[in-house]
Amino acid sequence: MELKTIGLETYLGENHILKGLDIDVEKKEFVGIIGPNGSGKSTFLKCIYRVLKPHKGTIFLDEKNIKDFSIKETSKKMAVVSQHNNYNFDFTVGEMVLMGRSPHKKIIEKDNKKDYEIMEESLEKVGMKDYVKRSFSTLSGGEKQRIILARALAQKTEFLILDEPTNHLDIKYQLQFMSTVKSLGITVVAAIHDLNMAALYCDKIYAMKSGEIVRCGTPKEVLTKNIIRTLYEVEVKVIEDEETGILNIVYKPIVK
Repeated sequence: MELKTIGLETYLGENHILKGLDIDVEKKEFVGIIGPNGSGKSTFLKCIYRVLKPHKGTIFLDEKNIKDFSIKETSKKMAVVSQHNNYNFDFTVGEMVLMGRSPHKKIIEKDNKKDYEIMEESLEKVGMKDYVKRSFSTLSGGEKQRIILARALAQKTEFLILDEPTNHLDIKYQLQFMSTVKSLGITVVAAIHDLNMAALYCDKIYAMKSGEIVRCGTPKEVLTKNIIRTLYEVEVKVIEDEETGILNIVYKPIVK
């Protein structure tokens, strides 16, 4: 799945949130969107998965205008994992994952053998197959996120959107979650808060500030001390591992 946006603009009330975003995501790329709070990352992603409608600009999926797809067709092409997943009903883990099959079902059509096989396969990919009968509400934050990822996988799409899904997880579950996503070999666009996670997993990064793209490139091209200072108004030291080439961002304390 390829994604391209041209001149994307969005207003929330009188606030100009997105100011002409041009983004190009190639098939099977893992693309990160970074930037400070209020820069427009989540708003941009919501335009992509059609929770918000942009006021100007065009979104293309595989060179086809997203407006030409029905919402159901869009759900067959992309899956979404966000950071907040609270439910008032007490579903089992299996039931939660089976919800991912909804775009492939007719109204009131029951789940069939294939749906259950896909549900079990999706749970196995995230290491949660033994939890199928557990109550979703009893799981830890990290476990819940893996189940939501399994639900997204059950949609059987080639495009995954991550809206800061690991912010509230401890480091073990952050690494586990991101490694699972990376191993899928599909197109991923992720709003990422942790710059070290972006350096570790992204093929390409777009840096946003005040609704605009200020830089695009590989982690080495974008995660420099000058660009990080421009984005976040902090001083850092960027260290490159001699063996792996992976960057590590070390933050310096703010001196008043």
